[in-house]
Amino acid sequence: MNPFISVIISVYNKEAYLEQTLNSVLKQSFTNFEVIIINDGSTDNSLKAIKQFKDSRIKIIDQDNHGASHARNQGLKIAKGDYIALLDGDDFWDEQFLETISDAISKNPDEAIFTTAIAHKYDNIVPVSYSFKMDKDIQILDYFEASQDHSILSGSSVVFKKSILNITGTFDETIKSGQDTDLWIRFGLHFPVVFINKVMVYYVYNTSSLSNTTVNLKDKSKFDKYIEEEKCNLNLKRFLDRNRFSLAILSTLNKDKSSYLFYRNSLSLENLSFKRKVLINSPRWFLKIVLKLKSLKGQKTYYQT
Repeated sequence: MNPFISVIISVYNKEAYLEQTLNSVLKQSFTNFEVIIINDGSTDNSLKAIKQFKDSRIKIIDQDNHGASHARNQGLKIAKGDYIALLDGDDFWDEQFLETISDAISKNPDEAIFTTAIAHKYDNIVPVSYSFKMDKDIQILDYFEASQDHSILSGSSVVFKKSILNITGTFDETIKSGQDTDLWIRFGLHFPVVFINKVMVYYVYNTSSLSNTTVNLKDKSKFDKYIEEEKCNLNLKRFLDRNRFSLAILSTLNKDKSSYLFYRNSLSLENLSFKRKVLINSPRWFLKIVLKLKSLKGQKTYYQT
């Protein structure tokens, strides 16, 4: 009998985190799942750490480094579950995460995408602040409207029906950083998201993670594949402009004027808050001061300088 859920974990140099990550999966109260771990050419002892776990539900793919998108797509190819749960190699789940998701699936059989609230783990635990009113235990949301502040989908919280990939496609392997968001956009264009208002996923802030080390704008998404869709979808346009704002800031910090102009000219200023309007027109030295102050407060900055 095939498992109900296939858990796909892509790993690149996560040796220090894997014990916590894998224990959080194997200790789930819900047990009808398989675990597909793709070691994407790690140069540390990640593979050795993975092999220390003896569980018949674990399948290991050991490959040369091809990037997170390729690694996840390899996992998707062999996944046997009706549903896919993604998890990054340095994050971890509450022990009842899969049970909670399974219960939501049974109560919402016509829906295809599920997620829970998450928290960031620095030295302490900081729940994510979302842009919508969280007044129900479970809400069915438009992805773009609900993700104007922080995305309601993440690479460690999303669980989706595998069959929807026939409509949306899989991860874009040409995007080195931001490939998650690109897939979430395609998800959001076709399906609503069932959001469970309970923190059950913990994003571990790791300074060496892909999102914190990839600063080359050529490795980022240009967010130019959905020009026609955003013309008639205001929430999508606002969502894309928020991401373009972030990449415009990164362009300024990297002294990349051409990329800055591309992202700056692609967005509509009316979709930015007053603070963001100020920042997008600020010089590099001022942005560095703002980021320094933010980091001193223990907040994630998202940008390398």
